[in-house]
Parts: sequence; structure tokens; C-alpha cells
Amino acid sequence: MTKIDAILERALRGERLTFEDGLMLYESDEVEKIGAAAHQIMLKNHPEFPITTFVIGRNINYSNICDTFCRFCAFYRPSGHQEGYLLSDEEILQKIKETIDVGGTEILMQGGTHPNLPFQYYLDLLRKIKSHFPQITMHSFSVAEILKMKEVSGLPLEEVIRRLHEAGLDSLPGAGAEILDDRTRMKISRRKGSWTEWIHVMEMAHRLGISTTATMVIGFGESMEERVLHLLRIRESQDKAVASGKVGYLAFIPWTFQPENTHLSVEKVGPEEYLKNLAISRLMLDNVKNFQSSWVTMGPEVGKLSLSYGCNDFGSTMMEENVVSAAACTYKVNTNLILDLIRQAGRVPAQRNTRYEILRIFEEHERAENDFVMQN
Repeated sequence: MTKIDAILERALRGERLTFEDGLMLYESDEVEKIGAAAHQIMLKNHPEFPITTFVIGRNINYSNICDTFCRFCAFYRPSGHQEGYLLSDEEILQKIKETIDVGGTEILMQGGTHPNLPFQYYLDLLRKIKSHFPQITMHSFSVAEILKMKEVSGLPLEEVIRRLHEAGLDSLPGAGAEILDDRTRMKISRRKGSWTEWIHVMEMAHRLGISTTATMVIGFGESMEERVLHLLRIRESQDKAVASGKVGYLAFIPWTFQPENTHLSVEKVGPEEYLKNLAISRLMLDNVKNFQSSWVTMGPEVGKLSLSYGCNDFGSTMMEENVVSAAACTYKVNTNLILDLIRQAGRVPAQRNTRYEILRIFEEHERAENDFVMQN
């Protein structure tokens, strides 16, 4: 039995993997074997298999004005730039209405760290959205945006998150995690804050009863040690939530950095490295139940493959996504194509909500009543 075999066997027995185990997995070239073990772990967490879920949602990038200036971002514009924008409330409400009209349940609303928007802007916007569409789930704002709200308001972090929650924020996405180690963070996004600040915001949300997701982006030139540390830090944070009876991280979503049109010159990570990272994440994060495919960055075909490397969820239809598309890697995927891809992988597609509750199981050959293509 090889060392990799022994690690995988321990993981399948339910034993928690160590830093050294994770590092050895990253250094291994036995990607298919690691993927097969990750698939088995997924099956243990999801007895409803072969059901594979997805959510009908829309990304609304309400503004591209940002003063964080991340080297890897092709989306932001500085304040005063002629290409900078801030959507009107009416435009945002219209986008949400369009989402609901096609059966959507989730809005991922994010922008830059806008230096000139008062905290009250976000509270008023959330209240207006909920007054018009009380049924929509606002899975919105990044950690960086939350920290900017804290800065401009002068309020304690707990108060900022509490007021957002009371105004209509239902769930906090994991955007901005990138790599949870400061060596890489200071290289790519010095103004975005330390890894401990990211964790602190997430854990504060958990304490206030707000569920979140966690993310990971590889391909910044980070070391394998940093990748393992990222996973261990998410796992430790989730342990705290579970111990206190909170939901914590509902899902984990890893993807790869897309260097096109950015100021960061690195070699692009390929599909095999993505699948390997996904599988290792599933093995290491033994306390996170749901793993999302990242078809937006990797494409539909790799997204389909990811369902054999630890994913139980195909993510969001993402009616609109301007941040990733700014880096020239947006894949056009509509609801019916997602149904087809899930079926091609030998699974049964089901629509879920943000809380991973199944809303509708699609029978064989059943099409969605409404269809849309992601718009940019």
C-alpha cells in the first residue's frame, strides 16, 4: 500500500486528515485515485445521490467602483473613472424581478469597496428589495464590502452585520477568501485585509445566525503549504460554528484564477489541477457538506467532470456575472443546459434554494419552464 493509499483509506474511514496528509496529496500525481476517494466521501454526505442540485440565481454587480485595487481583478474602476458605474435602485429591482420571473430564488449582489457610499445606502437598498420581493434570498456582499461598511460607518463589526441582517441580508457569500495566508494576500491584494480578518467576519456572521459559504482560488503562485493551510483554517472555523450549534459554512466553492486582462502575470492553472484541488478539499473539509462546481471559470464540460471529484452541486445558473467575464472567461450556461449536463454525468438534476433545500426534482427529459442565458 502506498502512502497515498493509506491517506485515502483513513479519510474513507472517517479519520481527519492532517497538514502533512494534505501536503502529500497535493504533491501526488494520482489525481483520478484522489478524485475517486473524494467521490466516495461525497456519497457518504449525500445519500440522496444521484440527485445533483443547482440554484437559479443572478449575480448583480451593483457597482464597479472600488478602492481596494486588487492586482488580479479586471472588473474594478477607481472612483471618478469614466467607466465607473452605480446601478440605480430601479435597475436593481428590475433585475431581481426578471430573476423571479424565471423561477429564481437567490440574488448574489456584490460590487467593489465603494469609498463614497454611506452605510445607510446598503440598509435602504436591502429594505427596498425586501419590501418589493420578500421571497427572494439575498446571498450578498463580500467580506471586503462588509469591512468597508464598517470603516465608513465607524460602527463595530457586529453591529454592521446585525443591521444588514435586520435590513434583509440572508446569507453571506465566501468571496474574497482567495488564499487564506498573508504571504500571498499581501502580494495580490494588500488592501483587502489579512486572512484572520476574513475569518473574523465569517465567524461573526455565524454567531449572529447567518449562514455563509467559503471559497478558495488557486493559481496566484501560492505554495502547496498555503493551499493546505487555507483548508485547515476553513475546517477549524467550521468546527467553531458546529460546536456552538450554528450552521456555519453551507458550502465550499474552489475555482482557479483567470489571469486574462489583469495585472498579475502567472501561468494559468488547468482543469486537472482544478479537479485535484477540488478532490483534496472534499477530503480535508470533513465538516462541510456541500461542494459547488465552478463551471463559470472552468467551463461546462469540466463542471460536469467535477461531479465525479467531490461535488454534489452544480452551483448557480448565474444570469449575470460581470466580475469573471471581465477576465474573459465567462461561459454561457442556461437552465436547460445545466439540466442536460447533470444528466450527461449520470445524475438527476434538482433545483434547490440557498439553504440547499430541494425545491423541485426534474424528471428525465423534463425541461425548465423558463430559460435564460447569462447576460453581460
